[in-house]
Amino acid sequence: MVPFRQFLLKIHSRCNLACDYCYVYESVDQSWRDRPRTMAPGVVRRAAALIAEHAREHALSEVQVVLHGGEPLLVGAERLDAVLRELAGALDGVAELRLNLQTNGLRLVEDPALLPVLARHGVRVGVSLDGTPATHDRHRRRPGGSGSHADVARALRLLDGPHRDLYAGVLCTIDLDADPVETYEALLEFSPPRLDLLLPHATWQTPPPGLRGRASVPRTAPGAHPAEPVPYARWLCAVFDRWYDAPRRETGIRLFEEILVLLLGGTARSEAVGLTPVDLVVVETDGTIEQADSLKVTYPGAPTTGLDVHRHTFADAARHEAFRARQRGRAGLGPVCAACPRAAVCGGGLYAHRYHPGATPTPFAAPSVYCPDLAVLVDHIAARLRRDVTALRTAAQPVPR
Repeated sequence: MVPFRQFLLKIHSRCNLACDYCYVYESVDQSWRDRPRTMAPGVVRRAAALIAEHAREHALSEVQVVLHGGEPLLVGAERLDAVLRELAGALDGVAELRLNLQTNGLRLVEDPALLPVLARHGVRVGVSLDGTPATHDRHRRRPGGSGSHADVARALRLLDGPHRDLYAGVLCTIDLDADPVETYEALLEFSPPRLDLLLPHATWQTPPPGLRGRASVPRTAPGAHPAEPVPYARWLCAVFDRWYDAPRRETGIRLFEEILVLLLGGTARSEAVGLTPVDLVVVETDGTIEQADSLKVTYPGAPTTGLDVHRHTFADAARHEAFRARQRGRAGLGPVCAACPRAAVCGGGLYAHRYHPGATPTPFAAPSVYCPDLAVLVDHIAARLRRDVTALRTAAQPVPR
């Protein structure tokens, strides 16, 4: 059994934005409608106790708790402080507690009481920003239709200033209509310690923008240059080259760093690439224990396990077949991915992106809907790395006399 080390708590199930690509509210799974808006104190207390119990049972030196939503900061400063105190008290003397929060940033500028609470508990804050004002406001709008970039920018300046120690980084969803380098440089304006560039959540049944015609699952691993278009690879390769060729390290980019580590024989810490067993579990506002939210784009009820914090433990969840299926490494891949020479690096892509109702033996046995794009990206980064390693080896050879 692989223990959980990451616990994502949905402390608020609603949002103050209406993003057009949201996998929670705009996907086929609409379970959010039947859940309470906020996580009740009793649910927080029970979840915190179970996290501590799980850490104790598995002798974990540290655990990571991610506060999520919806928009988690909608709980307000007082309730947020209560949640954080409950977690800290439960883990005290058991394991080091690392706290993170993912937000759209709006409440940071609307409620001045929130940042002192986050600072008091040492919560690392990630903010969603999709590049330039025009690109961001095309997707990340308020319910009334107005853009949100200006206020997100204000929030990021707060984090980049007096609260730099809380600033975890920026999360950006890729928009093919946006220039990749312009997008990257717009994100750099806020000096993020790290960036996450995310492929839009999609499946073979509902392909992503720019790939609406991608409906045929590859029967073999793609070659170095797939015949079909790979717009996401081209977008990401452009950003990689700009980032990699910079005269100094401007920021970290998680996807690229993970691929580089894997190419060098290391282990990834992301479920987007690599074959590391998944160690994340979700607790919804009503206490139900679920798998990752990304599965909400596949079919209604896909993340459900039938478990909850009132009647079960995280050990029960770790033994659940739904989690175990995502912890088998190469053996858990479909035949195309298992035979692919890139499998150790791309890992078949994100689990949700593999979904195809006709795949066998399970609907998640298909390669990622981004398979050709991932192939080109991995090959591109490998070629850059190979060239530089060769140059270093050549430079290190003694000069003949």
